[in-house]
Amino acid sequence: MSLPLLIICLTIFFSRIVDVSLGTVRMIMTVREKRLLATIIGFVEVMIWFLVVREALTVEESSIYVAIAFAGGYATGTLVGSLVVKFFIPTNMIVQVITSKRDKALLKAISDAGFSMTVADVYGRDRSSEKYMLLIYIDGKYLKKLKQTITELDEAAFISISEGKAAYNGRITPYDTKK
Repeated sequence: MSLPLLIICLTIFFSRIVDVSLGTVRMIMTVREKRLLATIIGFVEVMIWFLVVREALTVEESSIYVAIAFAGGYATGTLVGSLVVKFFIPTNMIVQVITSKRDKALLKAISDAGFSMTVADVYGRDRSSEKYMLLIYIDGKYLKKLKQTITELDEAAFISISEGKAAYNGRITPYDTKK
């Protein structure tokens, strides 16, 4: 592979990483109803894509390396975009827990870990097994800690997690229990 072709392939590869990553972020912003930001990101994303495609199609040498750089950049951009979203774009979670039994120690452990929750008494299908249903709205970065706290005391707890769009008049980060 000649040096100019290598430079073109690397340019295509890294440009695709940027434009596909932007596409992932744009999609998340659209879902979260941040339309203006999504529009601006979309403009930049498509501009990069257009320039890269134009470059890829006008390379004088016909080479499989250009196609590999284009596809490899796309695949890597998918990974990079998902990591950008995970680490840099905050996500709030609605965690619903149905315990296997009524256990006040579990409620205390969750509270001692700093999580606010709403507790409802619920019954199983047969109406004889008494359980709790917990509703907890948290910053997504605390999800692992919350799941660990729950499963240490109730391995059979049913945990349902969904993305929260908005919450008002509550706490989404654990409070400091050491005060």
